[in-house]
Amino acid sequence: MIVSKLKTIALIALTSLMSLPTMGQDLLANQAPIDRKMKAVDSVAFHQLVSHELAENPSADIYNDWDNRYVSRVNGSMPNEYRIDLRGFCMPTPSRVVTSNFGARWGRQHKGLDIKVYIGDTIVAAFSGKVRIVRYEPRGYGKYVVIRHDNGLETVYGHMSKQLVHENQIVRAGEPIGLGGNTGRSTGSHLHFETRLCGVAINPALMFDFRNQDVVSDFYTFRRSNYSSESAQATRLRGASAQYVENERTTPRAMASVTKTQRSNNTSGETRFHKVKKGESLATIAKKRGTTVDKLCKLNHIGKSFRLTPGQILKYN
Repeated sequence: MIVSKLKTIALIALTSLMSLPTMGQDLLANQAPIDRKMKAVDSVAFHQLVSHELAENPSADIYNDWDNRYVSRVNGSMPNEYRIDLRGFCMPTPSRVVTSNFGARWGRQHKGLDIKVYIGDTIVAAFSGKVRIVRYEPRGYGKYVVIRHDNGLETVYGHMSKQLVHENQIVRAGEPIGLGGNTGRSTGSHLHFETRLCGVAINPALMFDFRNQDVVSDFYTFRRSNYSSESAQATRLRGASAQYVENERTTPRAMASVTKTQRSNNTSGETRFHKVKKGESLATIAKKRGTTVDKLCKLNHIGKSFRLTPGQILKYN
């Protein structure tokens, strides 16, 4: 009887020992889905962490600091070549009218494009990013905003009447950041729009086509070696329209001839603008543009005694 019981116990023990590998395999098999889930969770958490870091410090690969004071003095070296991703953009304003080009102007460098907007028009972020500067500069940009983006660019929005964002705020492309205005060193309501790379202003016309409300391509590769020629070509293609250049540089007789041609060809109903020169009045502008003082006043919401300033932009049809 005792021998029989011992045999039974030994058999049970042997069976248990033989079953251990199988149980271990079962445990590992049961653990595998958990491991995969944990890896998936870790991957999601990692991507969320990376996204958060990118949002907190956009373009950290080329910028070494984050400063809320200076537009151009940033701690980052200008690369000889840099590819800028232009996808996911939003035009900062629906206005298609460029009134002043990037480059030399009035004996100094104009470091952006001037786009015709009216006081109170909504200005939006061109790309997603983080607001670096929200300030008021009475002798320069007026009320302005600077945003740093993940594609390496910083965009500057100047002369606004009101800022709608605050420093260090995360914004998305198309989100309102301010209202059009005429603050700072400005002779008429407009948006001064800059694109900068490592603090250096580059011609927005290389990337933005305001007339067609689009970017030039999905990517723009900045190269120091041929930047100047590319910039000049971009201005010819997408800068201020010929009528503004002619308005500033041609003689009154030639201008009258050009204006007559423009009036006869303007069958599309496109809104046109006049840039005020020194000494001009509502009467002389009305005569030059083939309209009336009353119509000029109505279109621009001004009175007949309104004092014009050189450089001011008036709608004339």
